[in-house]
Amino acid sequence: MELLRYLRHVRRHWWVVLVTVMVALGVSAFLTVRAQPRYVASVTFFVTTPNTGVSDAYQGGLFLQQRVKSYADLLTSDRLAQSVVADTPVGLTADEVRSRVSTSTETGTVLLRASVNDTDQTRAMRVTESLAKKFVDLVQKVETTPEGKAPIKIEIVSGPRVTASPVSPRPVNNLTLGGLAGLVLGIGLAILRGVADVRLRDAAGLRRATGSPLLGEIPFESNARTAPLIVGDAASSARAEAVRKLRTNLRFVDVHEPARVIAVTSALQGEGKTTLSCNLAIALAEAGWRVLLVDADLRRPKVDDYLGLDAGVGLTDVLVGDVQVGDVVQRWGDKSMLVLPSGSAPPNPSELLGSKAMSDLLLALRESADIVIIDTAPLLAVTDGVVVAVQADGALLVSQHGRTSRAQAAAAARALHSVSVRLLGCVLNMAKVAKAEAYQYEAYRVVASTAKSSTPADRTTSGRHTETTGVNGVADHTQELTRLPR
Repeated sequence: MELLRYLRHVRRHWWVVLVTVMVALGVSAFLTVRAQPRYVASVTFFVTTPNTGVSDAYQGGLFLQQRVKSYADLLTSDRLAQSVVADTPVGLTADEVRSRVSTSTETGTVLLRASVNDTDQTRAMRVTESLAKKFVDLVQKVETTPEGKAPIKIEIVSGPRVTASPVSPRPVNNLTLGGLAGLVLGIGLAILRGVADVRLRDAAGLRRATGSPLLGEIPFESNARTAPLIVGDAASSARAEAVRKLRTNLRFVDVHEPARVIAVTSALQGEGKTTLSCNLAIALAEAGWRVLLVDADLRRPKVDDYLGLDAGVGLTDVLVGDVQVGDVVQRWGDKSMLVLPSGSAPPNPSELLGSKAMSDLLLALRESADIVIIDTAPLLAVTDGVVVAVQADGALLVSQHGRTSRAQAAAAARALHSVSVRLLGCVLNMAKVAKAEAYQYEAYRVVASTAKSSTPADRTTSGRHTETTGVNGVADHTQELTRLPR
């Protein structure tokens, strides 16, 4: 499960991996272009000693293998470097010569290899030639006994020679290593970003945060800001279908104790609770339910803006006793849907919403409609939403994908549970829908539309039926919806 979670993080933040790889390749290419070509000149020595028999040869070989290690250090000594500089003036100091010399030995042999790495091909060759000559002389001086004998003999068996082409930089190797390093780093950054991201990204995270069932996922649509309601062309969109699924799920949350007064709220402002309240009311009215939408967000009411209604007089005016509710409710469209706007802005919203007048009003509205949808204020901003939710049959918590954090959703759920509010479920708004699911819905919608347009006679008959009976039986409820207390 952990591996799958990490893979989801990488897939979600694929652009981090891509950017990191591109940056790594760019840095590798820049360093490769800026790097100076370097050449390597090398020479190989064979270390031997006179022997008189097989036993002497064996013992001499063991002795020389140990001796070769000392000669490797001798090749990078100050004394040898100074001798090279004195013999071959190449514009380098003794320390610079030492830094360019490297040695290597082969285990179990008496071969010693010296390499000179330099940006100048000619200079590398000259330094190597001088190094070979001075090294042989230095060993002879060091190893010569007082009797004038040298038990060690150094011979050059390979070189000096210099590479015809630069050994570095190597563009292919550098770009390959840079790309691999960028890929590993990008995957790590993507996983780290995913682990550190506390915002809600999927339905499972919302369920875990709130401890309540997921009743719906409303997909993100770019035109939702300009056309928020699921009417007209938007009525056949994937967003409208998701609201209808939410409508169905609400009916089966608890068949033994159905919620007739539902408070729709959210943790933060701007998560789409008002849009969802309006669309849910529209979807319920389309199904033939007598719906009453109440705008109880008295601080920042938006229902009237979305529905195009006059909000000058409304809920607040009813609660203070200035008007009767039957005088201020407004019918919306040709559906069995009434709307009670917020009304005048009060100085004490929380006290007004928690008053006995509000409780009595909800009791009256419950008898006048099948379902009452109440749009309330965000839970973490003010206490208004909790005050209204306590008086409702249940609450619906809306969270926005990629904006609400898991901690904020959990805090909102705790705020409701702390006052024993029945949390019906949660809704993930502006969710990302898999392309396969979106394609299936669009394909089915296109097929259904084609089949419908191919039978004009049936369409005409259906239209005449709608005119006489109303949409989903709206005409049957017209009188009952107007029986509100006056």
